[in-house]
Amino acid sequence: MPLSILFFILSIIPSVLIIVWLMNRKKDDLQYKKSCKSAVIRGALAVLPIIAVSGTFSILKNVLKITILKGANPLVYQAIHTFAVLAFAEELVKYLLFRSLLNKRFNEYTFADTAAFMVIIGTTFGLVEDIPYAIGASPVMMLIRGITMGHLGYGFLMGWFYGKRLYTDKKRYGVIAYMLPFLIHGLYDFSLSPELLELNDNFAVIAVLLALTDVVLLILTIRFFIRSRKIEHYNRPLIASEPLSD
Repeated sequence: MPLSILFFILSIIPSVLIIVWLMNRKKDDLQYKKSCKSAVIRGALAVLPIIAVSGTFSILKNVLKITILKGANPLVYQAIHTFAVLAFAEELVKYLLFRSLLNKRFNEYTFADTAAFMVIIGTTFGLVEDIPYAIGASPVMMLIRGITMGHLGYGFLMGWFYGKRLYTDKKRYGVIAYMLPFLIHGLYDFSLSPELLELNDNFAVIAVLLALTDVVLLILTIRFFIRSRKIEHYNRPLIASEPLSD
């Protein structure tokens, strides 16, 4: 038990460091720090609406299972579960919480700020999600989750593309901001499903590749925030003193 607690603490250190680092990007901007704290709260509380949305989709899945999809291949049910009940619900709630944060911020914020807010929301949610996953998990699995930080990567994609949507005023980037993290998240969860692995063990390589993708996204996230200090359009105010509107 003490060893498990130690490995759990070690596994969450990278996420905590990322959150603290992003919160201190703009040390003299009190409004930015306030928004970052709000992002942390949203990420931590996201689990509650996600449970509600996931529960609703789970009920719908069970209704389909005994009606339209009665007798369908188990992979179909698993696909619905991983893409709709898990990935769709989680990414939708995080997306809406992110939008609500931007709507409530009446000060200037930049392209880089939008990415930072969403990364903080995603990373904080990932930390909360890791708590139940840590129960009974092996130390190796804890460390893998701590290093890959999938929700951080999904948050970066969502925040970056939404920043692109605001910067260019092209709504298609807003669609990509949601759809790309949703698809990667759903595919990753589906690749770990027992039903798929029972079909062919070789499908495990998909999960490995997607886990490596999470690591690449982590590296890209760090690289982006380091480089953004020197790139003007990442630091140019997107919206000044007014709430966000489509």
